[in-house]
Amino acid sequence: MAATQYLGHHPLQLNLSKPKIVCKKSKNDAAFVEEKSGFVDYDAGQHHVSTQIPGLRKADLQRRYRLRVEGDRFQNDWSLSEVVEKIIALNPKYDDIDGILNHWVGRFARKNFPPLIKEITQRGLLEHSILVFDWMKNQKNYCARNDMYNMLIRLHTRHNRTDQARGLFFEMQEWRCKPDAETYNALINAHGRVGQWRWALNIMEDMLREAIPPSRSTYNNLINACGSSGNWREALKICKKMTENGVGPDLVTHNILLSAYKTGRQYSKALAYFELMKGTNIRPDTTTFNIVIYCLVKLGQYEKAIDIFNSMRDKKAECRPDIVTFTTIIHLYTLSGQIENCTSLFNVMLAEGLKPNIVSYNALIGAYASHGMSKEAQSVFNAIKENGFHPDVVSYTSLLNSYGRSKQPQKARDVLNELKRNKLKPNVVTYNALIDAYGSNGLLAEAVKVLREMELNGIHPNTVSICTLLAACGRCSQKVNIDAVLTAAKMRGIKLNTIAYNSAIGSYMNVGEYEKAEALYKFMRKKKVTPDSVTYTILISGCCKMSKYVEALEFFADMMDLKITLTKEVYSSVICAYSKQGQITEAESVFKGMKMAGCFPDVITYTTMLHAYNAAEYWEKTCGLLLEMEDYHIQPDTIAFSALMRAFNKSGKPSQVLILADFMKEKEIPFSDAIFFEMVSACSLLQDWKTMVNLVKLMEPSFSVVSIGLLNQLLHFFGRSGKIESMMKLFYKITTSGAEINFSTYSILLMNLLAVGNWRKYIEVLEWMKDAGIQPSSGMYADILNYAQKSAGTEFAAKIQEKVESLGRKSENQVATIKV
Repeated sequence: MAATQYLGHHPLQLNLSKPKIVCKKSKNDAAFVEEKSGFVDYDAGQHHVSTQIPGLRKADLQRRYRLRVEGDRFQNDWSLSEVVEKIIALNPKYDDIDGILNHWVGRFARKNFPPLIKEITQRGLLEHSILVFDWMKNQKNYCARNDMYNMLIRLHTRHNRTDQARGLFFEMQEWRCKPDAETYNALINAHGRVGQWRWALNIMEDMLREAIPPSRSTYNNLINACGSSGNWREALKICKKMTENGVGPDLVTHNILLSAYKTGRQYSKALAYFELMKGTNIRPDTTTFNIVIYCLVKLGQYEKAIDIFNSMRDKKAECRPDIVTFTTIIHLYTLSGQIENCTSLFNVMLAEGLKPNIVSYNALIGAYASHGMSKEAQSVFNAIKENGFHPDVVSYTSLLNSYGRSKQPQKARDVLNELKRNKLKPNVVTYNALIDAYGSNGLLAEAVKVLREMELNGIHPNTVSICTLLAACGRCSQKVNIDAVLTAAKMRGIKLNTIAYNSAIGSYMNVGEYEKAEALYKFMRKKKVTPDSVTYTILISGCCKMSKYVEALEFFADMMDLKITLTKEVYSSVICAYSKQGQITEAESVFKGMKMAGCFPDVITYTTMLHAYNAAEYWEKTCGLLLEMEDYHIQPDTIAFSALMRAFNKSGKPSQVLILADFMKEKEIPFSDAIFFEMVSACSLLQDWKTMVNLVKLMEPSFSVVSIGLLNQLLHFFGRSGKIESMMKLFYKITTSGAEINFSTYSILLMNLLAVGNWRKYIEVLEWMKDAGIQPSSGMYADILNYAQKSAGTEFAAKIQEKVESLGRKSENQVATIKV
């Protein structure tokens, strides 16, 4: 009190009250406004656009922080964007990120933290984001916020780090930061991406217990979690629950459900759902159409897929095709064998300004590889590198496959070596392609070495590896190796599926090991591996080729018991088996059943039925089949035409044979020996000399490959018709062509020469025989001597006798020389 009084009466009135130091922060509304900046280089054809965020700078800080860094030359007043660029330029494993952040003035402004972590996470830099976030948590002015944790959970989700995302979820609660709907959405998405749909359902239940209402995004993430795992049924249930809770599905929901059906291989259901979707007010987008096109391709409905693609390309369409659409259509053309369309479509994609990605390039390489077009595949592979992409394992595998299919196994091996040099790891598909490259070219030993090599590299063979080796054994006719491959599969614990059994059974049938094929079939049934149509096609057609028709019909009975859909090849083989057994009625029944089942016969089936009728001498029914083929616009092939011609000749209608021959010329259908044989027979029956001469002219270029039996028939026709000069001219042409003339050829000549009494030519032909190394029979000598005695007269009989004796002596001398 005294002190107060003293001061109060002091002549100098001093104001000792403390002054107010105002640390009011300056407001900067433009601190976090994004500003676009960029440049364009017209000469180089380049442009660059960047987003700049200034953030809170030194002038925006509280005074005490400004004073703290005022005289420190190591403290830098960087903008937020400058800090982000400096952090990105560092290597998080070796460089010191703290060194940058601790010299940044903006670290004293708490509001800089959320946009800083946002910019880092948007770049997808996981390690940088973790280090920056750890640094933030050590700052005194740090305050935990939902949006920062949500951003980091989403970033971990993008990198499939589910455990770390879940750890952040628990950490934010320890910092008393309550999760919101966005947090749960991010966590559900994290588990859905790795297929943990049950975890996602549990998180949804936790969300409901916390009284946080799920949004449409929540349901979409949960549906996607189930759908991405192929659990389309659960995805559908959640969608129904979503509607019941008053949250209607949107386009994203529909696309996720369509994708769930696609992942679960329920392609027909996906198309049905798409039809229902059309009845709503939601219009499909490009993603929707991409899924629908994919499902149509998988179901083999190529025309519908092309129609949708064309409608998307229409200028009036709202959904333009993207890179995924073009890639799917390229795959469609690959499956349908239209490789030229693959190339054209890829060029169209480039012309429309779409930049192909590695998947598109791989699709085009795969298209070329499927047809063994290795040069084209290599060209596309080079284009990948030229356009700044790095070929992946799929690129190398497709290129390797192209060399294997073009019968260049060594180059296929070189591709594998190059893949390893580029520090890529070949997978089981790569090794299987190399096994096929060696096996399809008959190099079975090298194929087996590849199998051992993949095991040494830690890659376990699968059923495809075994199937490929088994097919190689069948092609190489290696009976022992088939058993060895099956034993190797058993030792490695590889369970054979239907495809593997089919490969093994087919290999046994190819090498004629019917008993082993049958035993493997019985073992397959014992192991309860269900045979399919391919299994029975191999067995039934193989039995028919081995003339085991009874066994073929037994397999057919098994196939009918299992109610397996019959293929056209099975129908043809069964019809052949019945006809060979003389059971024409049963063959007809199968043929009719084939048409009733909707499996319309092709030219092979009709040809099989034609042969069946021919074998039974049902000529009228054979001709009736021709009319039926015309009604269904099925053009007979060479084999079918030969069967028809035979039927016409046998039924006394040789003129129809020549009509068919004219039709074959018009349609440019190649002639075979059987066709020529029936035509010669028809001309012989009709005594059509002019047509026969034309036929000889037609056949003349192919004398060297035509069977000698057919040529002998031609010689016999001319000789029997009395056209000896024509017969001899034809013989000279046959000789000049290089065709192998046999004993029957000379017999026909001699018989016809003797019939017209041309004994001089007869003896000359005998000399030709001896010069050709063909010994005339004793009957040939006897025939000419008998003719000399009865018909040649006294004057010529002696000459004939002398010449024949001379030929006989010459023959004896030759025989003696050979003996010595």
